[in-house]
Amino acid sequence: MIDLNKEKLELNYPCNWEYKLVVLEHINIKATVKEVIFEREHKVKESKVSTKGKFKSYTLELLVHNEDDRKELFEILRKHTNIKMVL
Repeated sequence: MIDLNKEKLELNYPCNWEYKLVVLEHINIKATVKEVIFEREHKVKESKVSTKGKFKSYTLELLVHNEDDRKELFEILRKHTNIKMVL
């Protein structure tokens, strides 16, 4: 069995990367994402709505320049008060 915690992700940067964002249904996702990435070119697509409609998930796609950039964006998104979960 492969232990994924010991494996290092090999990517060729810069590359497009997708983050899955989960927010409450009433959150303006475009405004929230803009607070994090400012004027960086990106795409936001709605993915799913929870069974009871309380949460929505979106796919955020953008160009990441290196591993530090990718991880830093993940952390900033994760800490944003409007975002409940980042995958």
